[in-house]
Amino acid sequence: MTDTSQPTGAGARPVSAGTPEGQRMIALLWDPPGPGTRGPRQSMSLDQVVGAAMKVADADGFEALSMRGLAKHLGVGAMSLYTYVPGKAELFELMIDRAYGERALSDAGLDWRQRYAGHAREALAMYRRHPWLVHSNLWRLPLGPHVLDVNEDMLRVGADAGLRPAQGLRVASLLESYIFGIARGEIADRTEVRRTGVSRDDYWEARAGFWDSYFDAQRFPTMLATWEAGAYEAEADPEDDLAFALDLILDSVDRLIAAG
Repeated sequence: MTDTSQPTGAGARPVSAGTPEGQRMIALLWDPPGPGTRGPRQSMSLDQVVGAAMKVADADGFEALSMRGLAKHLGVGAMSLYTYVPGKAELFELMIDRAYGERALSDAGLDWRQRYAGHAREALAMYRRHPWLVHSNLWRLPLGPHVLDVNEDMLRVGADAGLRPAQGLRVASLLESYIFGIARGEIADRTEVRRTGVSRDDYWEARAGFWDSYFDAQRFPTMLATWEAGAYEAEADPEDDLAFALDLILDSVDRLIAAG
């Protein structure tokens, strides 16, 4: 989650203004410039540039996104993009915040379990729409309005449930980290399929001889018992896996609440 350990406002401890680069990034997130006036193609807005970058990354992957390639996609000179955003790193922060803006916030009329589960499913849907988000760093998310809206709402769920502030923060971080891990696994597998043309089933089928040649039931008896019980087949449904994990996590939250 975004580090919001130094909020501003009444009663907040004073903090430094940061670096000029950092302040420029904050301004881009919170007060983006409107369309430029220099030249016929400067009628684009920063919002259009960010939207185009997301489309390129959605279609071709994060690795395909470059300032030069984006400029070509937009039909402008590469240098003109730098009048909107300093570089790819800053552009990526804007893309992340915009993607977070697609996440529905929780319904305060629902109970806390439903609200937390809703956040988890919204997060996973976001990663599935925008696989390039797995290149982000959960501990250095941009201080953008949409990222902070999601943070605020998740912390509010914890507060409404009766968690102490530190507990609410840890639960929110745990849920976000768990979903991030699921998304990385899914996206890595899809990327491997595109790169090699080999599906997951084909990968394991190609290695099927291992079980007769090298697998030792005496060395791995629990693995064998798990296989014979059909557990590996049951694991194949990602939605069931998600529901199972969420129940475990939220049952633990329930115990925290009960303990006061």
